[in-house]
Amino acid sequence: MAQVVLENIYKSFPLGQGEQEKVANNIAPSVSTETPSSSSNTVLRRINLTVKDGEFMVLVGPSGCGKSTLLRSIAGLEVLTAGNIWIGDRLVNDLPPKDRDIAMVFQNYALYPHLTVYDNLAFGLRRSQKEEGTSASFVTDVTDRRKREEGRGKKEEGRRKREEGRGKSGEEKDAEKTSREKVEKIRNQVKEVINYLASHTVNNERIYTLGEDFLVGTTRKLPLGLRYLSEREKAVGERVRAVAQLLQIEPLLNRLPKQLSGGQKQRVALGRAMARNPAVFLMDEPLSNLDAKLRAETRSQIVQLQRQLGTTTIYVTHDQTEAMTMGDRIAIMNAGQLQQVAKPLELYNKPANLFVAEFIGSPPMNFLQVQFTAPLLISHPQFRFTLPDIWAKNLQKYDGRGLILGIRPEHLSIHPPATKNLSVQVEIVEALGHETYLRVCLTEDPAVRMQVRVPPERSIRVGEELWLAIAHDKIHLFDPDTELAIFPR
Repeated sequence: MAQVVLENIYKSFPLGQGEQEKVANNIAPSVSTETPSSSSNTVLRRINLTVKDGEFMVLVGPSGCGKSTLLRSIAGLEVLTAGNIWIGDRLVNDLPPKDRDIAMVFQNYALYPHLTVYDNLAFGLRRSQKEEGTSASFVTDVTDRRKREEGRGKKEEGRRKREEGRGKSGEEKDAEKTSREKVEKIRNQVKEVINYLASHTVNNERIYTLGEDFLVGTTRKLPLGLRYLSEREKAVGERVRAVAQLLQIEPLLNRLPKQLSGGQKQRVALGRAMARNPAVFLMDEPLSNLDAKLRAETRSQIVQLQRQLGTTTIYVTHDQTEAMTMGDRIAIMNAGQLQQVAKPLELYNKPANLFVAEFIGSPPMNFLQVQFTAPLLISHPQFRFTLPDIWAKNLQKYDGRGLILGIRPEHLSIHPPATKNLSVQVEIVEALGHETYLRVCLTEDPAVRMQVRVPPERSIRVGEELWLAIAHDKIHLFDPDTELAIFPR
């Protein structure tokens, strides 16, 4: 487990020829830049973020905001333009991905199609344990020589197997794979190992290790019960089975990825990351390929697993529902910059700016242009009301100026006509069973549209005129110039 610290992160990509021509003609490129170079697009700007040890941090934002680029930069798959990345007490800017002690789960699962679930889970563990030098060259030497000897009869052997396999059931073919001839073949290969070792000067400990490596590799394609297991391979097996039990995929260990459903593939991808027991999990929209029901189920499984393991996790998504339900904290991004980092309910109740207010919440917050008059009067062509006293101090400088009023659909309610209420006409009724949403327009300004949540038992028709009351203690106010939130005292 480890803390992750991002310090003043910048990431730029070169501009295409068309964008460079725009810069030459003093036309702003499609993505604004804040660096001296006119030949690059800056997609990450001044990112400063600390992910606590064991924390589940969600990076959320619209497509193209830079969240996946930031995750890939942490993983070492993108080179930073500027800034520092710390994992634990190590500065990892110049470390390759394999040395950063991270595990990444991709959107498309990235499973090896020719390996079983067991071997997919074990792959990273075996790579981390693999010895360098003599062992690899030894296995290559013997294996290549054996392949040359066997190559001469390969076509005849294949033809014979096809003839023998005609009319046999799947069980018979599997049994034939593990027959006496197969075991005899392995025995002959072991003799080759002994002969090779006898002709080379290698100490006893090295001989044992080399022999084990060769036997493990040679028998790996056999069914699990017939494989040769070294002590290292036994340790790999114990870890794989522990992860499989945790993810409830033990019955799938002998299957290939093509035999799995989308949800099963996702659990295997998670398991492969978990098996290595890294300091940090990185997850790049891992649920986006799943249907709604499976996405909800897998979402809760990921949260439960993260809590059990206590591993620092950085999770990227564009789905604000995932962000709100999964993260200990959420970092909202837009146009390559962090907009706000906070706990889910704080983002909902105290958005820092107009973008966060609109992005968090489903349906999104409604916005109206209003006028403020000191000490506490809010006015609009269709309504006016007095704010609670807690707003007085922070609004004095806005006397006589326009503000943006935000109110969520769930904080509007149907009431009798009154000067403080808003007259609207219903355009669309969306009955969801447990709740009903209305899309309405202002009666005096039909171009302004809002969304309202009403009780499901309330019968409402398209075209009906309603009066809406605004919950004064739930309103949000924003500076129209800076788009920053104005908070009550």
